[in-house]
Amino acid sequence: MNIPATMRNSKLESSLLESTDYFDQVVARREKLIKESRDIISLSSKSIVSLHALDFKTARSLHKQAGKRLEELREVAGQDLIRYLYTPEQEFVESAVLYALLAKQSIPSFRELGVLPSSYILGLLDAIGELKRSVYDSIRKGDLRSAESSFSTMESLFASISPFAVYDNIVQGVRRKLDVARILIEDTRATVTEEVRRQEFMQTVEEFSEKIGAARGSGATNLPSTIRRRRSSSLKTHEDRAEEETIDANESSRAHGSDNE
Repeated sequence: MNIPATMRNSKLESSLLESTDYFDQVVARREKLIKESRDIISLSSKSIVSLHALDFKTARSLHKQAGKRLEELREVAGQDLIRYLYTPEQEFVESAVLYALLAKQSIPSFRELGVLPSSYILGLLDAIGELKRSVYDSIRKGDLRSAESSFSTMESLFASISPFAVYDNIVQGVRRKLDVARILIEDTRATVTEEVRRQEFMQTVEEFSEKIGAARGSGATNLPSTIRRRRSSSLKTHEDRAEEETIDANESSRAHGSDNE
């Protein structure tokens, strides 16, 4: 480093040299954080995909890999570059929460996951979007009970996190994510309601069809004998009825003839 002669000072020179080394190290750490945080995001995303496919073993393995990488990066980040871990931490939390919900386990705390409280809150909100996908998957499979359960969880999460909107200046993005979550919940509510009504309608149609089928199957035998005879006679052809009328007329004329004799 070139320093003018008038400014040459052993303390100044050493301080500048040390500052250069410090910032070079910060740049190297930053680049490492940016590169490896992408790997954590990728692992967490793959874990979520596996969860939707109900492949819990693969999802758990990917989640553990992401957690290990994240723990290593925390040491690299320190306090000055911790902001570079916000996004990977959020993805990690989202994966952990979805795994717990689909596996019927309790949601882990932010201390258990080793993440910042802000990352935890934002990750929980992201999980609401994944639960919407779970609702749609359940409806497609005809499992309305699971769909309603996932939707109920969406509502519960949203209700629990809504009060954190006041911390938007501290937890940047929380208000925006709450707005997105609200829209997702309303869309999902409409879909679940429509599916409930559709299934109720189909059930009513099936029950009505069964009643009609039963009535048709037993109608002829349960009718009174006089009605059965009328029904039977109504099914006769015109020729049969004409022949019967001719026979009745002949018998009547014969009767009149015998009376005259």
